[in-house]
Amino acid sequence: MNSFRCIIADDNELDRLTISGYLSHFPEIDVINIFENPLEALPAIEKEKPDVIFLDVDMPGMSGLELRKKVSQIPVCIFTTDHPEYAVESFELETLDYLLKPYSFERFSQTVERIKEYTAIRDKASQFEAQSGENYIFIKAGHRKVKIFLDNILYLNSLQNYTVIFTPEEKQYILSTLGTLLNDKNFSSFIRVHKSYAVNRKHITAVTSKEITLSDGTKIPLGRSYKSTVENILSKE
Repeated sequence: MNSFRCIIADDNELDRLTISGYLSHFPEIDVINIFENPLEALPAIEKEKPDVIFLDVDMPGMSGLELRKKVSQIPVCIFTTDHPEYAVESFELETLDYLLKPYSFERFSQTVERIKEYTAIRDKASQFEAQSGENYIFIKAGHRKVKIFLDNILYLNSLQNYTVIFTPEEKQYILSTLGTLLNDKNFSSFIRVHKSYAVNRKHITAVTSKEITLSDGTKIPLGRSYKSTVENILSKE
């Protein structure tokens, strides 16, 4: 089991206790230090180089957003805040997740699962190769190449600098951003429907105001800012 070294920075004592208490249920995450002052947390993060940092957004002296900019080398950053309006800005700073206070243990557990999944992707990620045929691509996985037929791909899921390619049979981890893949001509049949998802339009079976259903029954969230673009594209088909 992979283990993760973690530092918490939050100026609210109750919130610090909540995070550390929740993390105590996950032995794979080792909390090595907790700070109420971001100015004190900064040198510790730079020295200790933890795998994961939990940062409150609104802190005196330095915001969590400012702190993240100074320690961008830390692989996993989770923001916590009372203010949902910071969400967009936080995701521009290599944020893995955004916890809106107050959050439940169930929601926190989802964050821990994302941490583990992200680490697995980093370990397994393959390099996407531009080499392609008329209806397939190659994924370089170690010393071998995996052939994937484009029509068989259901959807793409972004996780920071990595993308997961889902087919009915398997998933492949790609060292490429979702935006980069969608700019490749091989993925011209895919539509971005959410900041974290793009779907193969050939597999779309139903669209509602909040989600898209694919041919295998998978439901993908439809982001509010993508709704009009998706509807416009589909109306022309």
